[in-house]
Amino acid sequence: MAKDLNELVLGYAGAIVSAACMLLLGIGANIGVYSGAAVQMQKWHMFFDFTMFGIFTGMLEAAFWSFIALYTFGWIYNKYA
Repeated sequence: MAKDLNELVLGYAGAIVSAACMLLLGIGANIGVYSGAAVQMQKWHMFFDFTMFGIFTGMLEAAFWSFIALYTFGWIYNKYA
């Protein structure tokens, strides 16, 4: 029998990791590291920019979408597993 996932914890963990990665990417872009990846992230996320405010709003956006995706995945897994 499959053990149920805690979808809330899975969503929170994904949100934290995504926000941390966005923060590191924004800091790296400002010091000249991974600038190509940061430019692509700017294209993919509506609110991400190289400013402090843009990094913060990009972190919020990434956390939001990661939480939604992983919570939904955990819920579907628990429903059908």
